[in-house]
Amino acid sequence: MKILSIQSAVAFGHVGNSAAVFPLQRIGVEVLPVYTVNFSNHTGYGAWRGPMISPDDVREVLLGIEDRGVLPQIDVILSGYQGGEGIADVILETVQRVKAANPAAVYSCDPVMGNAKSGCFVAPAIPVLLRDRVVPAADIITPNQFELGFLTGTEPDTLESTLASVELVRATGPRTVLVTSVERPDREDGTIEMLAVDDSGAWLVQTPYIPMKANGSGDVTAALFTAHYRRTGDLAEALARTTSSVFELLTRTHESGERELQLVESQDAYADPPMQFKPRRVA
Repeated sequence: MKILSIQSAVAFGHVGNSAAVFPLQRIGVEVLPVYTVNFSNHTGYGAWRGPMISPDDVREVLLGIEDRGVLPQIDVILSGYQGGEGIADVILETVQRVKAANPAAVYSCDPVMGNAKSGCFVAPAIPVLLRDRVVPAADIITPNQFELGFLTGTEPDTLESTLASVELVRATGPRTVLVTSVERPDREDGTIEMLAVDDSGAWLVQTPYIPMKANGSGDVTAALFTAHYRRTGDLAEALARTTSSVFELLTRTHESGERELQLVESQDAYADPPMQFKPRRVA
């Protein structure tokens, strides 16, 4: 499998491609990382150095890949945080070019906007752009519950309302949706859930909640789920494998006391996850 991953990069720490590439490689995926920024560290520190890469320069890199005749071999286009409006045009152009070269290719979009605790942390135009142009072009999306609400103009909280919101967003284009943080009021204390839906049905998985902010964990989740789902076509298996790997990663990071994901130290959890969580069918 080959994944073309168009995301940010940081020298220190793990977000964007700097979070997604290694876990994908560890499960045997060939990754073509294309960078949209090249920062010293993620912006959550409040200070960083390095350039945003212009859309024209990102396009040049992608056209150079196309010149090598690689596009027919691409199975997945993956995108995450979009720092500026222009990059969406480049991504959408690339999706069209890859699908023209390989009609079996899929586009997986992580529509990064923010979360329920901090609200939106992207430029004001980005959520609207994602909702109106990018998400409808995607085959797979991996929003959190907050982002799902914005995409659909709803306020999902219960399992029923979250499922209803998923169906609304599926009607706009993407057939497969992974909701990466379902916090319904009637769940068990100290837990959090993920919900995956495609044409075959809906699956929910519950794990203990780890009380920490882990920048980059969503990037790892989107990457692993996309790869497992594309490889197997089995929604429940992709959800179970992803959940197991990410839980092990977060547990190790929390126990380390470090702010950055313990990405390399957790590598065995990607290649051979313990599969300790069993999804249950909910629709």
